[in-house]
Amino acid sequence: MSDETRDSNGAILADGDSVTLIKDLKVKGSGGVTLKRGTLVKKIRLTGDPEEVEANVDKVKGLVLRTEFVKKA
Repeated sequence: MSDETRDSNGAILADGDSVTLIKDLKVKGSGGVTLKRGTLVKKIRLTGDPEEVEANVDKVKGLVLRTEFVKKA
């Protein structure tokens, strides 16, 4: 199935999983917030796109992360 959402290592992601960032990411439109590598993001939500997941992080709500920058925690 090619419509499964997978992390950077190929592990299948599901709603409610926790993921860790594998790269520092600058968040556009957030006033200069940078999410550091190793940040734990809990309770992700899958979107209709297998390349993206949605999450809430400390300072940013409704953040969309590309799956190439996360690994399953």
